[in-house]
Amino acid sequence: MSKNYTKFKSRFIPIVLFVIVFVIFFQIEKFQDFLVVNLISQLLIFLFAACIPAYLTKRMSYVDIAWPFGLISIGIIVIFFGEGYLPRKIIISSLYLIAGLRMGLGALVLFKKGYLDKELPRYQFQRIRWNKKGFTNNSFSIQYEILLQCFANITFLVIPAIMISNNSNEHFSIFEIIGFVLWIAFFLMEHVADLQKQAFLISAKKNKLKNQVCNVGLWKYTRHPNYFSEWMIWNSLIFASFSSLIFYLDETLIFIGLLISLLYISFLMYQTLVFLTGAIPSEYYSLSKRPDYKKYKENTNMFFPKLF
Repeated sequence: MSKNYTKFKSRFIPIVLFVIVFVIFFQIEKFQDFLVVNLISQLLIFLFAACIPAYLTKRMSYVDIAWPFGLISIGIIVIFFGEGYLPRKIIISSLYLIAGLRMGLGALVLFKKGYLDKELPRYQFQRIRWNKKGFTNNSFSIQYEILLQCFANITFLVIPAIMISNNSNEHFSIFEIIGFVLWIAFFLMEHVADLQKQAFLISAKKNKLKNQVCNVGLWKYTRHPNYFSEWMIWNSLIFASFSSLIFYLDETLIFIGLLISLLYISFLMYQTLVFLTGAIPSEYYSLSKRPDYKKYKENTNMFFPKLF
């Protein structure tokens, strides 16, 4: 009974959090149309790009297509339903569109090349995690976790977009300027890290070297510079959103709810990028197939860069 309760709680609590956040934001009248349109858009995108393909193939990897195209959808909705200062709307829309297109087009390339014909390693790892927790129905677990990412786009991950695009102040705050600059810097850092790893793998293949450890460029400072950069991209959006909080100071409960929701985005993305579909799943397989990875692990931080 206790074990079943723990299993139920671990899957019930995230859904409750998503519902609470949606309800909090829905109390703000000018957010309502944005929220409803985004809700419908995300459900449709995930249904056709991930849920149905996953049901037919028993593979979760299709979520890598759905999630970034969900970000693209948010970027488009911002332009039509944000009621704030137009230049600010254009900027936040562009950031979501750029991030979504980069990952979404990359996922489509993988799909075209046949990489999604088998489950990606990070989603193979999920089955190990589910078994340890006692979840034996993989078909249900696949759909559940796909929908969790869908609900994240419906609630937490849309928060910076909806708050910033509804900010009517015609002057950019220091929070926004710093946040947008940091976003660009870490977006470039993530892209450079991916290019460095791709170049390393191409060079290793050319020289007929197998199972090599990428420890060049940014990969010398952290074992996952791409995941760290992605986390910082979201932290940059959170920071830029702080200036929009002042409009809700008179509504104490709404203000507190918005602040906690913003801060939770950082925790949510950290958990995802380290434990769920990021660093730890990746390292599970790297340790087993790359002989030098153990030494690399001993000398290089997993997530946060070690500069000295």
